[in-house]
Amino acid sequence: MGLIKAAAGAIGSTLKDQWKEAIRCEDLGNNILMMKKTTPTGVITNKSTIIVGPGQCAVIYDNGKVIDATAEEGVYEFDSSSSPSFFAGDFGKTFKEMWQRFTYNGATAKEQAVFYFNTKEILDNKFGTAAPIPFQDWAHPIPNQMTNTITPMRVQIKCFGKYTFKISDPSTFMQELSGTSDIYTKDKVVEQIRAEVIAVFQNLVNELGSAKYKIPALEMPSQTDEIRQMMDEMVFDEPVKKRGLSIVAFVVESVTLDEESAKKIDQYELSSNSYMQQGRLVDAYADAVQSAAENSNGAMNGFMGIGMMNMSTNGMVGGAAAGPWSGQNTENSRVDMSMHEEKKEESNKENNMEEWECECGIKNIGKFCRICGKPRKREKHCPNCNTVNSEDSKFCRECGTKLE
Repeated sequence: MGLIKAAAGAIGSTLKDQWKEAIRCEDLGNNILMMKKTTPTGVITNKSTIIVGPGQCAVIYDNGKVIDATAEEGVYEFDSSSSPSFFAGDFGKTFKEMWQRFTYNGATAKEQAVFYFNTKEILDNKFGTAAPIPFQDWAHPIPNQMTNTITPMRVQIKCFGKYTFKISDPSTFMQELSGTSDIYTKDKVVEQIRAEVIAVFQNLVNELGSAKYKIPALEMPSQTDEIRQMMDEMVFDEPVKKRGLSIVAFVVESVTLDEESAKKIDQYELSSNSYMQQGRLVDAYADAVQSAAENSNGAMNGFMGIGMMNMSTNGMVGGAAAGPWSGQNTENSRVDMSMHEEKKEESNKENNMEEWECECGIKNIGKFCRICGKPRKREKHCPNCNTVNSEDSKFCRECGTKLE
C-alpha cells in the first residue's frame, strides 16, 4: 500500500478518467503548518490520485500508521492492492462491513487520510525582550587608575527583531505537536518558540558583551553574521528542533537602553568631550597654582600668570579659575603665560619631573596619564650600542650589556 508517481502531465490527460478520486491541498500560506485531507467516507479508494504542490510534504496515514510519504511535488497514484481481504463467498463483503460496524460502534474502522505539511519558511515572527538584559558595553570603557585596567560600562538593554522557522522533521512534528488534527496553525506554537528563542538569546547577549567579542550595545543590529555564527555554535534552536522545527533566520532590528542606562551614556559622552577639550587647561591651571606657591620671586609674580590664564580660557575651566586680572589685554596675557611656562619648565627640571607623552597622545608629568590612566613606560638605552630597551630589561637585547 503506497504511492506510485504518475507520468508528467498525466493529470490533464485521458488517464484522469481512471482515477476515482483526487486529493489535493491548496497553498498553506504563512499560517497553516499542517492540514488533513481525506474523502467523504474516510477511505482513500484504490487508484485514486494524490497531488502534492510546491512547498508541501504529503504523508499517507492508514489506521494509526504512516504508510508512505513524499516531499516532491507532483501527481501520485494510490495503490491499495495489499489491503487485507476477507474471503467468505458471496457474503464476504457483508461480513466485513458488519464486523467493522459492530466492533467500532457503527463507524468504519478504516481511517485513511493525507496529511499535508507546510515545508516553506514561515516568515515575520517577531520577538522582544520583556525585561531589560544586563550588558557590558565596551564602547564606553571606564579606566581604573588603581589597577591600571579598563572595564566596560554596565547597561540594561532591550532587543527587538524577527525570526523565521520551518518544519524540518514532519514525523517529529506530528508526534510532538500536531498529532492527527484536521488543521494545525502556527499561532498554536509560535508563542512557545518565541519564549524559548528569547531564553537562549539572553545567554547569547551576555556572550556578545564579553571580553572575547566586545560588541557595542547599540551596534548589535549590524552584527547579523556574527550573531548567526554564534547561534550555530551554541545550537541555538535545540529546544525547537525537538519539536521537528528549526530556526532559519534571526535578525536583531533594534536595541534600546533603559532610561538609567541612557543617562549614564549621555553623561559619559558629555564628560569625555569636555575633558578632552578642557583637560590640558585644567592641568595647566593646577600646575600654575603649584608653581606660584613655590615661586622664589614671590607669590604675586607667580599668580600673575594665573590671571592671564583665566582670561585665555574664557570661562572654560569655571568660576574657580576667575581672577582679579581678567581685564588685562591679550598681549600681556601671552607674555605672562610664556613666563609661566618657562618657570614651570625650570621647576620641573629642578624637581626631576620630566614631561612624557602617553600612547593616547596626551603629555603628562607624573607616573600615570591624566586622561586614560595608563602608567608611564620608561625606556633604557644601552651605554654600549645605544639600543632602546624596555623599562624592566636588565640586559641589552642586542649586545647583552648589563643595564643600570
